[in-house]
This record gives sequence, C-alpha cells and structure tokens, in this order.
Amino acid sequence: MNDSPKIILITGASSGIGAATAQRLAAAGHHVVLGARRLDRLAALTATIRAGGGSAEHLALDVTNQESVHSFVQEAHRRHGRVDVLVNNAGVMPLSRLDALRVDEWDQMIDVNLRGTLHGIAAVLPLMKAQRSGHVINVSSTLGHDVVPSSAVYSATKFAVKALSEGLRKEQQDIRVTVISPSFTESELNTLGGDPDTMAWVRTMADKLNMPASSVADAIAYVIDQPVAIDVNEVIIRPLVEAAA
Repeated sequence: MNDSPKIILITGASSGIGAATAQRLAAAGHHVVLGARRLDRLAALTATIRAGGGSAEHLALDVTNQESVHSFVQEAHRRHGRVDVLVNNAGVMPLSRLDALRVDEWDQMIDVNLRGTLHGIAAVLPLMKAQRSGHVINVSSTLGHDVVPSSAVYSATKFAVKALSEGLRKEQQDIRVTVISPSFTESELNTLGGDPDTMAWVRTMADKLNMPASSVADAIAYVIDQPVAIDVNEVIIRPLVEAAA
C-alpha cells in the first residue's frame, strides 16, 4: 500500500488510457475519482477496482461543459478535503484533411481536447493554489509534436495542450505540471468519426504499432510518484519499432 496515497481525478476514464490509468493508480494505493459521460462503464470499472482491493468512485462528467467539470472537481474536494492530481485525459481524434471541411468535427476536437483541458485547469487551480500543492497531468500526443496529412486540427489542439502546460508550469511555483505524449495506443480514438479512408489507414497502422494503454498508465504513475520537489515536465512514448524508424 502506498505510504502517501493521493486523491487523483481522471477525465475520460471510461475506456482506453483513462481506464488503464485508473486501475494502475488504484493498484498503487491511490484513491481515484473517475469522470466520463458513460456512467455504466464507469460503474463497472469502479466495481472492478474495488473488487481488487482498490479505492475508487465515479461521477458524471462532460469536459466540454465548464459547470460539469467544476461540479466534478468540487464534489471530489467536498468528499476528500483535497485534490492532489488531475489527469486531463479526455480526448477525441476524428482525423480528416482540411479540404474535407468536416467543421463539426473540428469544433468537437477543440471542445474536448482543448477547451476540456482548460476547464479542468480552471476547476482545480484555485484549490491547488490554496493547498499550495498539486499536480496537473495533461495527455497530449506525439501528434502534438509533429503534423501529418489529415492531423492538422487534431495536432493543433494537442500543440495547444503542450503550450498551456508550459504556461501553467511557468506561472505556478507550487503545482507540478506534466505533459504525457503517447503515440499509437490501444483506445477507441480511431473508431469514432473522421474521414472513413483516413481512419481506416489509422486503424491499419494501429494494428501494427499499438502500445497497450497500460504502458501510458505506467508513465503517469511514474511521474506522480516522483518526490514532491521533482516535476517531470514531459514524457513522450512510442512503440520501439516506430521510435527507431
């Protein structure tokens, strides 16, 4: 059992990296508060964690709605008296070329990937400043470092997440800030929306390159468990075959 268990909030916790992170952190002895829109999945995950001896609870969350995020964070704080870590993980990735003009999906990526991250920061920042400690972990992407055809808008949101994280880190002396940038990872991101031909190609590549979501969860656990005076600013994670290419 962890000698210093933390209260850790995770957005987008119903599947993929979020679900894997919840299980990994609960197994390490932390208490996880899971947020997402799919309450049935959250309930099942919470039950699984508790059955394994972990500590977890779940709350409804829509990261595109500022009031929803505020309520999620405030309720966790009301129950536990503190918020130690926020994992801003919720994201969508409907890729397409710009000339496909899938504007609704552009807006969705901005709302979830960028505005959702900002909503999370806005909700926890006053609490963490008051307690003079905290850790904000923002999940970006290797596409937040490089742009490929069809990734322009998605990459723009993930570049922005990196910029936000850097600004927050430089502004706050008592709050740790980490960007986690994974490449192909087991998740539902490549099954939802986007140009059909583009997403078919992404799924083909994912079949060859996908990392288990647990690998990203391990990285998140690592940065959380560093001494309080150590801030791991960024972790980039790729499958070896891609990293060597």
